Amino acid sequence: MIKTKLYILFLVFPIFIFSQKIENTASFRDIKTARYFRFNYDNDYFTGTDQNYTQGYSFEYVAPILKKNPLNYLLIKPQQNNELKFGLAIEHIGFTADNIKSEEIQFGDRPFAASIMLKSFVISTDTIQKSRLVSSLNLGLIGPGAFGKEMQVAIHKATGNTIPGGWQNQIKNDAVINYEINYEKQLLRFSNFFSISANSNAKIGTLFTNASIGLNTTVGLINNPFSSVKTKNKFEFYVFAQAFVSAIGYDATLQGGLFNKNSPYTINSTAIERFTAQTNYGFIIQSRSMYLEYYQTLQTREYETGKSYKWGGIKIGFKF
Repeated sequence: MIKTKLYILFLVFPIFIFSQKIENTASFRDIKTARYFRFNYDNDYFTGTDQNYTQGYSFEYVAPILKKNPLNYLLIKPQQNNELKFGLAIEHIGFTADNIKSEEIQFGDRPFAASIMLKSFVISTDTIQKSRLVSSLNLGLIGPGAFGKEMQVAIHKATGNTIPGGWQNQIKNDAVINYEINYEKQLLRFSNFFSISANSNAKIGTLFTNASIGLNTTVGLINNPFSSVKTKNKFEFYVFAQAFVSAIGYDATLQGGLFNKNSPYTINSTAIERFTAQTNYGFIIQSRSMYLEYYQTLQTREYETGKSYKWGGIKIGFKF
């Protein structure tokens, strides 16, 4: 009942906002083991660009012992008909302007910004109602303390690419406290070959305050992520497509930290695009012991003088 009310609320009143970079909550990314480790790496290099969302990575670990994490008391954990998984992740994201070489502020372009966070999350799968609720809490910081400059400079030196010069103008240090709820409901499924589900997401906090609604589609050989049966196909191979629309409220990577107003350059709130769209597509291979994914993402512009952009990424997981 609680999840149904949340889902209706997100669909009818999308007053928060959502712009997703690293994303592991969708049901088509489900790993049906009690313990697993997954590494996620995003980079615009996969799409031949070097601007806007330039890089992100995460280390994700799920295990029953993480049920003891005291931060779980702040998360939603419905018990009836639900299978629960508890996890922790470290996430890092970085953003740059179009001209990464210039040391000058590039007015009208995106500010340089980086953020690092520790994420506690609970995945709740209702095997009767065929739905999935994920709640999470991110704690970290945005600013030079997230070492976005050091990481990008080191990578560009190692690969012989242009050394970025604009990080001296990045968003200044500020606290990140973000709460997120993601709800997904299976709408249609044909055997283990095709499925469609509806998705809604809401975030509120000092980094992103946001909400979205969209659809997920999978085609191929895939076990049902909403089933209590652990495995049916030992090998899975499928393609996916995900599309959603968002209503934007606050984005610290553009507007600066919520508390620290001393950033040398930010995007004014009046220039923020309040409605955006994003599409993700790719393929996933799963075996008894491994998870492998490749994907690309297209994002519409996020501020008036900005442009649409794209990036790609990989996910590699190990099941225990």
